[in-house]
Amino acid sequence: MRHNKHHASLGVTVEHRRSMMSNLAAALITHGRIETTLTKAKALRPFIEKVITKAKKAQAIARIEKNGKQVLAPRALHLRRLALSDVRDETAVTKLFNETVKEFANRNGGYTRIYKLGQQRISDAAELALIEFVKADDPGYKKSKGKKSAKGKKAKAAPATEAAAPATEAPAAETKS
Repeated sequence: MRHNKHHASLGVTVEHRRSMMSNLAAALITHGRIETTLTKAKALRPFIEKVITKAKKAQAIARIEKNGKQVLAPRALHLRRLALSDVRDETAVTKLFNETVKEFANRNGGYTRIYKLGQQRISDAAELALIEFVKADDPGYKKSKGKKSAKGKKAKAAPATEAAAPATEAPAAETKS
């Protein structure tokens, strides 16, 4: 039975996959965009979005003041440690929690975007992709509301052809005179 098998195996062991996702996430946080294979980018997306959600939750928790010093709340510290256990790069986690997370304050998910590059790696012909963070002011695209009815298209097209018909008749009448 294949219960709880909801991730891309990427053809490697569990330990190797965790290490690979950690390294890809650290590179993405550090550089903002990375070029990798399409399957790795698709596997990285849910991994990095869960880490960003932890950072957003930690930012939402207020800081505590002790003896005039601001100290992280215990829950925020716990979330930072959970993110550090996933990413395993302290400088990348620090950058994510201190700088990058501010860009996603008004965004409810969809922190990354994957572009297919349309080219293949020479060595193994793997399809390449670019994964990057979405900018804070990027509205994305509007989803269509589904298929439009055929009647609606024909009804709209009919008045357009009727309007075009009198315009073509007028020049023909001028040439006969």
